[in-house]
Amino acid sequence: MKSIEDKNILLGVTGSIAAYKSADLASKLTQAGAKVDVIMTKSASEFITPLTFKSITHRNVLSNLFSTEGSEGVMHVELAKKADIYVIAPATANTIFKVAHGQADDFVSIAALATNAPILLAPAMDAGMWEHDAVQTNVETLISRKVCFVGPNEGYLASGLWGSGRFAESHEILGAISQILGANGPLKNKKVVVSAGGTIESLDPVRSITNRSSGKMGFAIAEAARDQGAKVHLVAAPNNLVKPVGVTVTDIKSAAEMGTAVIKECQNADVLIMAAAVADFKPLNVEKQKVKRRGKENFTVDLVQNSDFFYK
Repeated sequence: MKSIEDKNILLGVTGSIAAYKSADLASKLTQAGAKVDVIMTKSASEFITPLTFKSITHRNVLSNLFSTEGSEGVMHVELAKKADIYVIAPATANTIFKVAHGQADDFVSIAALATNAPILLAPAMDAGMWEHDAVQTNVETLISRKVCFVGPNEGYLASGLWGSGRFAESHEILGAISQILGANGPLKNKKVVVSAGGTIESLDPVRSITNRSSGKMGFAIAEAARDQGAKVHLVAAPNNLVKPVGVTVTDIKSAAEMGTAVIKECQNADVLIMAAAVADFKPLNVEKQKVKRRGKENFTVDLVQNSDFFYK
């Protein structure tokens, strides 16, 4: 992720059980070449120690607002000023309230007022809290101020319940960070269409012919275009990959479906990148029922050429 390399990323960690996942985020950001500075609320330190983040980032961690040692009292303002992006992950309901209302009584909330960098929040809380009108009003307030959000996801929660409020996965937060940092890149306001993966042509309801394309190259191209500020539409054949954050994806199966989707998206596109492995041939006839093995010594399939939609 070139958009993250050498960037100053300020990571605010607040008091949620999901705080332990922030260590993985800090690790991945550091591995990507970012300079990661961590600031924590007092309650966050009850879930995970500052030493954990210091060991991962190899940088000092600010956690005690009233420390009499060193220059912590002003250092957090300096970090906020030089940050390229400020990420609060996890962001509790209490922290969202503070940022929305300008309350500043800990490192994390003070930095939100002191920074001029884009702010990204990754909420984590119980479903009932996330869905509460008070929280949603604060979220709407922050969105109106161009504060960005990633997640929360729907899933199993610490309370044992199932619902919305689960902390976003590290790769989702990384994708959101890359998109924000690259928003003003050379492809800003450009639409890029990318195709990826190997198409599938059905023989009968259970059998098909395809190729070994993984789709990785097309997905990587889509992410790279996103990180340069483009609005990206990815037309993807069946794959086992995670959908890129900030990229619109159309899932297709056959070459004909891919052609229809690509032609549609190219009507107002600036760039088309064909990275898919599109089938050259398809069966002449598709059986309506599974072809039985019994009584057959051979199984012959007649193939015909697929239309080459690239020239349309």
